[in-house]
Order: sequence, then structure tokens, then C-alpha cells
Amino acid sequence: MLARTGATLAGGALLLRGSSAQAQSNVPGAPTPSADTGRRNVKQDWQRPGMPGRDYQPVVVPNGSKLPWKVVDGVKVFHLVAEEVEHEFAPGLTAHCWGYNGQVHGPTIEVVEGDRVRFYVTNRLPAGTTVHWHGLLLPSGMDGVGGLNQKAIAPGETFRYEFTVRQSGTGMYHSHHDEMTQMALGMVGLFIMHPRQPVGPRVDRDFAIMLHEWRIDAGTRRPDPNEMTDFNVLTMNAKVFPATEPLVVRKGERVRMRFGNLSAMDHHPIHLHGYHFRITETDAGRIPESAQWPETTVLVPVGSTRTVEFVANVPGDWAMHCHMTHHVMNQMGHGFPNMVGVKPDGLDAKVRTLMPGYMTMGQTGMGDMGDMGMAVPENSIPMVGGQGPHDYITMGGMFTLLKVRENLTSYADPGWYENPPGTQSVAATLDELRRDGIDVKAPSTADPGDPTGSRRG
Repeated sequence: MLARTGATLAGGALLLRGSSAQAQSNVPGAPTPSADTGRRNVKQDWQRPGMPGRDYQPVVVPNGSKLPWKVVDGVKVFHLVAEEVEHEFAPGLTAHCWGYNGQVHGPTIEVVEGDRVRFYVTNRLPAGTTVHWHGLLLPSGMDGVGGLNQKAIAPGETFRYEFTVRQSGTGMYHSHHDEMTQMALGMVGLFIMHPRQPVGPRVDRDFAIMLHEWRIDAGTRRPDPNEMTDFNVLTMNAKVFPATEPLVVRKGERVRMRFGNLSAMDHHPIHLHGYHFRITETDAGRIPESAQWPETTVLVPVGSTRTVEFVANVPGDWAMHCHMTHHVMNQMGHGFPNMVGVKPDGLDAKVRTLMPGYMTMGQTGMGDMGDMGMAVPENSIPMVGGQGPHDYITMGGMFTLLKVRENLTSYADPGWYENPPGTQSVAATLDELRRDGIDVKAPSTADPGDPTGSRRG
């Protein structure tokens, strides 16, 4: 607690004055004043605070928030509060999580290369915690690994972290004390560092997205931190589709998307429909232009960030999702039989005499699960998606939409895209089938893979 009689800040922690407390300058191996953390007589190694609009284009955090700051004597000062949070992943699914400043995930931190930053971290959790600044270049004592770099921040205590931002790119922050439990409960966030002197084309829309995975059994209200393999809630900025906000862009704008992955076990190949993009940054910074490569899918490994850029020159509603197919489902598990291909015939009618309302499910796949509007267990949601403009969208989890439009007056959700005539797939007419010689009742055919008929032995 900051307000504590006889307490002072030293070395990032709160220490009591008195015979039991040593001045940091008397500790063997302690840094000299010229290497301290921004107090008097310290040689300034930072630049004026970077300001939004003047020095950088602020990021957009769909479904998320940003951590506020103020400037004190040229230093950006933040207050991060670790606390329990009641979080809604989608309407119908909420859980008791741990996060920062009332948010899961924690608010995105946004700074500029060369900034001096000071973080006060208050612990309102029932357990000790720390903050690790993932991927940042900083003094060892500020790295936040509990027991190694510092004492754990006990419940009710406030610690100080202070350092100069010496890089640009996309980093992250998370608890590094009992991290299996605390990260599984939501204690993660993004740390955006804008370059002091930007390189490359200026972007118009800069999106920041945290990827994460959880185990929340139907009917429960707490993520299971002990899960190792079977995660059933896969999120973008702690939301699952259909609760994910669309990424709205004006046609012709240059778009940057930053992805961070602090999932427990899984990498995520994020695939964008309708566009090729260039991978421009890793968590270590910008890739030289000569080394950037085009892709439609970017693999974001656990503990890493990746950044892509493209020009949004084709209007439409474009899907963006993890391409691990079980990661676009909600609260799915594999503890039930494979019913695909089962022909129940009159079974349902017979069973209903004992169990009214019984219906055999899964014999044609999972696509109808959400559309049928069946009741689900308490505090759970359908396995797949939500209503789209033409039909039910049979995807959930780590899925969202890029909405590109002409003549936008705001970046609010513009609704569903109306495809111009002749540019949308529709049911074929009999006249079209006759014209092109298609007989839908004829046996299906395929040409041999080797048109010469030769075989390699």
C-alpha cells in the first residue's frame, strides 16, 4: 500500500524505514546513482514523452481498452491494478477471471521508443504476483520474474517498475509469479512501442489483438488453470465469435494488424480472407523490407508477436480466424462419440416416449448446432457462431471479420456488405446447367493426376 507510515520506495519495491531497511546505495553490487531509475543526479537517458497524433498513430483495440497515463517531470506514469474480474466472453458465457484494471485482458499499454516509463503495480488479488515485460529490453531488476528479479508483490502492496523504452515493436506483459495459474486466469496484456522515427509507409488503421485460450467447462464459472491439452474457449482480445468486434476499414487505407499470443499451449495460424499481406515485424522488431514476405496466414507462436500490413483495396466482409479448426468452436470437447454417418431412422421417436424432446445430434456434423436454437447448459454458449446476412455462420471462437467499405463516415460497424450483382455465389439455374452441359445426376468424374498416364516406380 502506498500510504504506509514510515515507508519509502527503493529499487522498485516498498521498503520500511528503520534498522531493518538498508539504503540501496549500501547494498553490495547496487548500481551507482548514475545508473538508478530516474531520481535526482541521474543522467537523463530518455527523450521527451511521445504524444499521440504528433509522434504516433494510436492503435485500435477491438473489444479492449488502453491504460491511461500522465506525464510527471518528463516521465510517463501508469497505474496497473491486478484484481479479480467478472468477464463476459460472449452473451451467455461469463467467468471469474484475474486481470488488470477491471479488464480481461489487461489494458493495452502504448508508448514511444525513447520514453521513460514508470509503472505502479497494485496487487488486489488474494495471492502474490509480479509483472514481466515480455520481450522488452530493460534492467534485470525490472524484468519481473518472481523470486529471481524481485520479491513477489504481496496482496495489498504496490511496487514500482521504471525503465527507458529502448526499442519499437509489439511486446506483451503478464504475471511471472505462479504464471501457469495467473496467465490461465487472464493476467496478460499487449505492450505497443511505436518507433521514434517511423520507417515504411504510414498506416491508417493499426489494430492490436491478443490471442488466448481457456478451459471453461459448461456450468462452471472459473477457468481451469490445470488444463494442458483440451482448451475449449479460444479468444481474440478475450472474446469469442459472435462477440468479437469487426475490424472496420475504409477502402484504400493501409492496415497494420499486431497479434500477440500468450496461450498456454497452442500456436495460432491466423488466416485473413481476401488479401495478401506482408509480415513486417516479429516480437524483436521490424523486419527489413528486403526480408519481408507475402502471406495469407501468419503463424503466431506461443509467447510471440507478429505484425502484418496490407492495403485494404477490396471492399467486403472478410473472415479472419485461426486455421486450427477446433479453435473456431466454442466450449467444444472430444469426450463424446463420433456420430457422423449414423442413421438413427426411427430411434428418436422411440426414445421420446421415455425422454420427451430427445434428438440424435452430430450425425451430419456440427454445423446445425447453433442454428437450431437448442437449449445449452448454464453459463455456456452454442459450439458455433451467429447469424450472418445470408445464413448462420458456423464458426465461433477465434474468429472475427474485417469489414472494408468505401465512403465511410465513421469506423462504427457498417452492417453487412451488399455484394454488387454478379459478384456473389448463388444457386445455379436449370438454364445455366443446360448451357454449360452440366448433368447433376451423372456420375462424378476426375481426371488422372498424371495426364501422361506414366507411373514413377
